[in-house]
Amino acid sequence: MPTAKHNLLAVILGGGAGSRLFPLTQQRSKPAVPVGGKYRLVDIPISNCINSDVLKIFVLTQYNSASLNRHIAQTYRFSQFSNGFVEILAAEQTPESPQWFQGTADAVRQVMPHIGDWGIDTLLILSGDHLYHMDYRDFLNRHYDSHADVTVSVIPCGAEAASEFGLLKTDQDGRIVEFKEKPKGEALETMRVDRTGFGLSAEEAAARPFLASMGIYVFKFDRMRELLGEDTTWLDFGREVIPAAIARGKVQAFMFDGYWEDIGTISAFYKANLDLTSKIPQFNLFDAEAPVYTRARYLPPSKIEESEIRDSIISDGCIMTGAKVSNSIIGLRSRIGNRVQLDASIVMGADYYQSIEEMRTDVLKEFPRVGIGEGAIIRKAIIDKNARIGSDVRLLNEAGVQNADAEDKSYYIREGIIIVPKNAVIHSGTVV
Repeated sequence: MPTAKHNLLAVILGGGAGSRLFPLTQQRSKPAVPVGGKYRLVDIPISNCINSDVLKIFVLTQYNSASLNRHIAQTYRFSQFSNGFVEILAAEQTPESPQWFQGTADAVRQVMPHIGDWGIDTLLILSGDHLYHMDYRDFLNRHYDSHADVTVSVIPCGAEAASEFGLLKTDQDGRIVEFKEKPKGEALETMRVDRTGFGLSAEEAAARPFLASMGIYVFKFDRMRELLGEDTTWLDFGREVIPAAIARGKVQAFMFDGYWEDIGTISAFYKANLDLTSKIPQFNLFDAEAPVYTRARYLPPSKIEESEIRDSIISDGCIMTGAKVSNSIIGLRSRIGNRVQLDASIVMGADYYQSIEEMRTDVLKEFPRVGIGEGAIIRKAIIDKNARIGSDVRLLNEAGVQNADAEDKSYYIREGIIIVPKNAVIHSGTVV
């Protein structure tokens, strides 16, 4: 067991402003974005850590962190007889560091005093917006066995997506000999590798001819301290620190060939969520050996009356009457009215239940209740938490608009996907 021989700590990077996930990040940080009906993105790397016996975890944030802080505080409480913890480290201005986090490497540099207090020799660096299962013990053992200064987790990648990642080449022992951050054009072509010697058919090797960094690293802590102190203008791991480490020391690759998705854009978020509704999803929420942990909410079971549901996920505490739902995810506490049709959509649910009196008051004011009103038809949409969708609303984007903002900010369209932001109101009869 790596943790028996080494003093290890994990740092989960909360990311920047998350502009590519707007408006889901309008009121929350990227790691706090709901996923899979009942989880948040940060639950994925934290669960991987817990399942790998990595129990000292810092989460670094600076943008819209209140929701994430609350989730961490309410969810991850280890035994008082354990030294395990999950704690938020928010960006702070100090005499030595008057700036907010300027990049991934700068974020770690600024919190080094807090990390150093634990006397660690190994630092595991993770991202807060990836969807994957990984036993980090395999990753760590590769790092220790190869006596590397740094180990980078890498995944085979096809040509279409390759230019969005840091690409690398290795020698026959898995040592990284070349690294380029998001290369384009001819620079991209030079990073192709021949993977036919890895037990793959020619077709499989040709389909994914690049090796992409997953943005997941293991560092010898002393070596990291040296690298981050060498040049304080180095702000990013992929762009500056990893290439410098390759030039100055031993950087090893750890090959990961399972499912991994970078949830960095609306389309990636949408596709990864809806894949969970497929018959054999690529990300398995039912793996008893690698459970995904989240906040225990003690909600009642969902109540479903006279409804038709196909290939969908229904979370706890929902009330659904006379609805047709297909290829969709229904989040916690969702209330879905009679004659509602939902297709290929994500409904994130609600943070609370309205009382009978509150709902009666809304009806008298002809104001939509929290949830989806009677007769609404919704297709290819993301409905964020606490949204109020009125009766006979049609969210279909039949014109095929790719990007648009409603004047009243009640909805947005990104990459053809309609998004109703958190707490928004769509009045009865609205057609989008």
